[in-house]
Amino acid sequence: MNRAKKCLTIAFCSSILSLFSISELHADEGLWLPLLLEQLNQSDMQMKGFRLSAEDIYSVNHTSMKDAVVQFGGGCTAEIVSNQGLLLTNHHCGFSQIQSHSSLDHDYLTDGFWAKSQSEELVCPGLTVTFIVRMEDVTEKVLKNVSPGMSESSRDSVIRKAGAALGKEAIKGTLYEAFLRPFYNGNTYYLFITETFKDVRLVGAPPSSIGKFGADADNWVWPRHTGDFSMFRIYANKKNDPAEYAADNVPYTPKYFFPVSLKGEKEGDFTMVYGFPGRTMEYLSSDAINLIQNVSDPAKVNIRDVRLSIMDKDMHESNMVRIQYASKQSNVANAWKKWAGEMYGLKRNNAIAHKKEYEKEFQKRVDQDPARFKTYATVLSRLTAAYDSMKYIQLNFDYFNEVAGGIEAIKYAAGFEPLVKLCSVKTPDAAEIQKLQKMHSENAAPYFKDYNAPTDEKICAALLKMYSDNIPKDQQPLIFGKVETKYKGDFNAYAKEIYGKSMFTSKEKITAFLKNYKASDVKKIRKDPVYMMMRSLYDLYFGKIFPAYSKQNDRLAVLNRLYMKAQMEVMTEKKYYPDANSTLRVAYGKVDTYSPRDGVTYNWYTTLDGIMQKEDPAVDEFHVSPKLKELWVKKDYGQYADAKGDLHVAFIANNHTSGGNSGSPVIDANGNLIGINFDRDWEGTMSDEAFDLSFCRNISVDIRYVLFVVDKFAGAGYLVSEMKLVK
Repeated sequence: MNRAKKCLTIAFCSSILSLFSISELHADEGLWLPLLLEQLNQSDMQMKGFRLSAEDIYSVNHTSMKDAVVQFGGGCTAEIVSNQGLLLTNHHCGFSQIQSHSSLDHDYLTDGFWAKSQSEELVCPGLTVTFIVRMEDVTEKVLKNVSPGMSESSRDSVIRKAGAALGKEAIKGTLYEAFLRPFYNGNTYYLFITETFKDVRLVGAPPSSIGKFGADADNWVWPRHTGDFSMFRIYANKKNDPAEYAADNVPYTPKYFFPVSLKGEKEGDFTMVYGFPGRTMEYLSSDAINLIQNVSDPAKVNIRDVRLSIMDKDMHESNMVRIQYASKQSNVANAWKKWAGEMYGLKRNNAIAHKKEYEKEFQKRVDQDPARFKTYATVLSRLTAAYDSMKYIQLNFDYFNEVAGGIEAIKYAAGFEPLVKLCSVKTPDAAEIQKLQKMHSENAAPYFKDYNAPTDEKICAALLKMYSDNIPKDQQPLIFGKVETKYKGDFNAYAKEIYGKSMFTSKEKITAFLKNYKASDVKKIRKDPVYMMMRSLYDLYFGKIFPAYSKQNDRLAVLNRLYMKAQMEVMTEKKYYPDANSTLRVAYGKVDTYSPRDGVTYNWYTTLDGIMQKEDPAVDEFHVSPKLKELWVKKDYGQYADAKGDLHVAFIANNHTSGGNSGSPVIDANGNLIGINFDRDWEGTMSDEAFDLSFCRNISVDIRYVLFVVDKFAGAGYLVSEMKLVK
């Protein structure tokens, strides 16, 4: 018996497989654990066209696709496409690295970057990629000492301790790491054994006119014409083991890499997405959806709306600010538009009403079964009461995080808290103080390289004003009272004064302050106006908001865990895959069109012709490179065009994806790479809470467009030569 099968505990298999027969499992939706594909999905996948086996996707006994899929930078996915550790991911996943190497003299954001040899590849400090070595169900061991009635904090403590012990034992004598993750709202637990590489270098990236074509206007939108990809390479030591950066490190030799298909795809073809989706909440109650749709998302969208308008204006007026804030603006805008689409999709799909119908049937079945009635009769009514109590707590929580997290000076000042605490004890530790002094001194230059105080000042004034206008007075930071009395409620005047006086908004001031820092200087930090503003916000958060939020979250955790267990026992005809939690998953489906609105049906692919149709020289996000236009005019597509001579740019399929799937390989029925997943359609962003097969689509850049850009546009054909092309 192979190890993948052995690591399934009898308890888990019986609890899952008793819910439904294998023949009833049809993965029109789902983020499936690769470990369980043979038991739960293989026959369905093959029925849909897959020509390989579950062992080809995930195996601990021989090489498999999992050995070519990595978590990139902790938040995206990437795939290996050569025997020299060459990685493909999204342009937006590599964007912060591209931005960090950019300057007015070397504007890689605008012009792109291509290493002409391995010696020209750029080191990316702090960037890591992580492989999954194996995963195993440890539910029985983890929950062994958990008893009914335990507080959530006690339960979490017991689980963490058990997980740490299991992880330590699992990686003994190796260079691996281990982590524990809960599934099904804490009813099941898996241990993941990982291997992390820390020397990852930038190999190539197209200009933003390709890699970010359409930018915010097209983000989360189909039809799409974005060449959203970038290339990196993993380096290892001479033993092919993970190592910190060293000049004599060599390209990593992978256990497996994806063959790259030039055949393309057609409507109805089987596709599979393999990656690390971040977070889904498919099994929440209608009250939870109401909280997301009508409380949390609207608040976050409104705050980011204001923040983005300030960023966009300043970036448009200054090339320096454009480069400084390119990555920041993308991150802010991405979530902003996603939340807006989520609200739209949930309303359009009547998600709350559908959940209520489901809950009505659930309650009916519970009421008819005396055994289940005893355990589950009040779970829905208790959830309703808990989410009702959560509304104002959630609003306060979101406002704090979006406001305090959106003002850079506040975050920067908060980073000095360890130094303040260290200097506030009776006998300060001089050596530790010196360490922190050195760290802050070294971090000042890279931090202020990408910081513009006038932009941050405007954001500060606007966001604090929103906080004041939308949160009740008795729930606001105390410093707002000072703004009301001293500045007559004028947050612009307040921000102007504190930014002018603070050392946390100036590289020169903070550098001079830290130069000869001693413990007694801590009083200058405490008196700094930006620090005082930060402290007032954080005192409110840790004194009132977080304790209330944490207490209510614990209450909801217990109820949602019970509700999840109840659903799996009561609604046995329903398919249950675990919600995404940044662990390795498989989603599969087919290339498909969709109709988002009455009278509108979208084709399943776009071409280079569409880029030229969208071109607008007056709008930066629709600028087209002269070189790309020249290739288009000549139809110089090489081996990358389809049978009709068209160059495909992107395509859609009905695979279930989420945040974190960005950069994931899109694989055909034979295990070949056909695309790189990078987005979802705007109407389907609600798939994190309620997947709808009729209009939820994942968007991928066609691998042939990627190769065309690398080869014909960038002249870096040597990179294509590294790959195994399937024609």
